Amino acid sequence: MMAARLGISSTGIPDNPLSISWHDSTWIPILNTTNIMEYFSQSSNPFFDRTCNNEIVKMQRLNPDQLQNMTGLEYVLLHVQEPILYVIRKQHRHSPQQVTPLADYYIIAGVVYQSPDLATVLNSRLLSAVHHLQSSFEESSSFARYHPSKGYSWDFKSQRPSVDKAKKEEKPREEPSSLFQRQRVDMLLGELIKKFPLPTPPQPKAPPTAPAKQETENGSTENKELKSEKQEKIKPPPEKKPRIS
Repeated sequence: MMAARLGISSTGIPDNPLSISWHDSTWIPILNTTNIMEYFSQSSNPFFDRTCNNEIVKMQRLNPDQLQNMTGLEYVLLHVQEPILYVIRKQHRHSPQQVTPLADYYIIAGVVYQSPDLATVLNSRLLSAVHHLQSSFEESSSFARYHPSKGYSWDFKSQRPSVDKAKKEEKPREEPSSLFQRQRVDMLLGELIKKFPLPTPPQPKAPPTAPAKQETENGSTENKELKSEKQEKIKPPPEKKPRIS
């Protein structure tokens, strides 16, 4: 009775599965390629059908490769982009080479969603376009003015301050990051640093000391030569001769 009120069928899947999501917080930090199918097959997941061949193989402890030799409903891992994205396909197998896709499910950050089909996407885009067109017509009609002598005209100045105030008052809410996002970001940054280490800065070279010494030595030798030349140029005073009386 309660399931019928909530729009959920007897199989446990709601009438519109695109409007729901599922996740298990205990599994999210340890998700990887090897355990993602086990995570998807949890009993609380409304997207998983218990009558599928995956459940039979799991109960009988068979090799997962045996799914190709069976016929009926099954789930396969279609695409992996670790550590954030996994795509699982629900399909009906007729033979080892022939299958019919039924639905796709994508897991982003541990949360399971059902991928919409083409008709649903087109319907959503058309409704969104019609809604925006209707809103634009309603907003433009609010600026129309009528005067008996002038007729119809547009008045955009009178309502411009109120529109600007309404835009300023609407501030986007900042949602805090989850523990999963912080851990995953730290792990990705660590892997990038290992693959692409930071270059070590070049050490400054010591200034050469030998040329300076040579210059000082050359300077001292030049000074000595100049001093000797000066001494040669200076003549001694003439000797005094004794007078003969």
